Amino acid sequence: MPSTHTQLLHHLIFATKNREPLISESWRVRLHEYLGGCVNGLDGLSQGVGGVADHVHLLVGLKPTHCLSDFMRELKKSSSTWVRQEIPIPGFAWQEGYAAFSVSASARTSVQEYIGRQAEHHRIRTFREELVEFLEKSGVVYDSRYLD
Repeated sequence: MPSTHTQLLHHLIFATKNREPLISESWRVRLHEYLGGCVNGLDGLSQGVGGVADHVHLLVGLKPTHCLSDFMRELKKSSSTWVRQEIPIPGFAWQEGYAAFSVSASARTSVQEYIGRQAEHHRIRTFREELVEFLEKSGVVYDSRYLD
């Protein structure tokens, strides 16, 4: 094959440090827009951003040359700096870890809709419950001590 063709979609989830509910509705949309811009600036393709007071979800397309851990480090670094400067919330930070799940092209629309319904979804379900369900459905082995 003379060229490379890929469709590498990732559903990314990460939380504020100590899962503090710091992302208020008054600036949440701005943060989501900034995160989408960061994804694009890192040569990815933002296909959905959403979240609530203590965490965010993104659907991103990455290239085969991307290293997911490097991408996440830069995304979280840039966005936490933006929050501290623009909002400002001194000491704002993201938790060290993240969750990343591969998404098939056929599931893209349903993941985008899921991400768009985060506020509604979290009226009845906690972040931890949501994360455990994702981990278990994906067959990810995890230690529950490291979910908070």
